[in-house]
Amino acid sequence: MKYIAKYWDGLILFLTDGRIEMDSNAVERTIRPIALQRKNALFAGHDAGAQNWAIIASLIETCKLNKIEPHSYLTGVLTAIVNGHKQKDIDQLLPWKWPG
Repeated sequence: MKYIAKYWDGLILFLTDGRIEMDSNAVERTIRPIALQRKNALFAGHDAGAQNWAIIASLIETCKLNKIEPHSYLTGVLTAIVNGHKQKDIDQLLPWKWPG
């Protein structure tokens, strides 16, 4: 009861402000993939593997934020690198600059 009393104003705020959701389901759905990625990275087996996993997971989530299909992005980037894309022009391969 002390917890409820302490946070009562925040708990009832949705009653007076129609912009505030009554539950946190929308937020939880949004962060669920990130939490799953974090959990999966725990089983990478090695620090370097976990670091590589984090890089790939970050690229995938950045693609999603920029409305780019991650599989086609990664395929295109790896193809560009194999075909001799210059390292000095690496910023052209970032998700937010990808022609998609």
